[in-house]
Amino acid sequence: MSIRSQLLKGILDGCVMAVIEKEPVYGYELSKKLQDIGLHDVSEGTIYPVLLRLQKNGLIRGEMRPSDVGPNRKYYFLTVEGEEALATVAEEWEQISEPVNKLLKGGSGGN
Repeated sequence: MSIRSQLLKGILDGCVMAVIEKEPVYGYELSKKLQDIGLHDVSEGTIYPVLLRLQKNGLIRGEMRPSDVGPNRKYYFLTVEGEEALATVAEEWEQISEPVNKLLKGGSGGN
């Protein structure tokens, strides 16, 4: 597994919840939105296990809705627990990303 894949795996749940927070989406649409922002490694095959895990943990809920083209689609929504988890992810990410960016960009390592 590449370093990029390992890093993405650690934050993907938060990314998925952040997209769902903005508007309810179905799986393929979610995958496209993540790819459109630059996460090209995120395929439908990657997304569906994440959606299942988030739903099982009560962070999102799914609802079948009619589609203009083809069969019904399952749209995902954040639950209250999901909103709280997303806020925690965002806070934790900021606490980690700022010092890591400093280190990787040649800033002082605390000296």
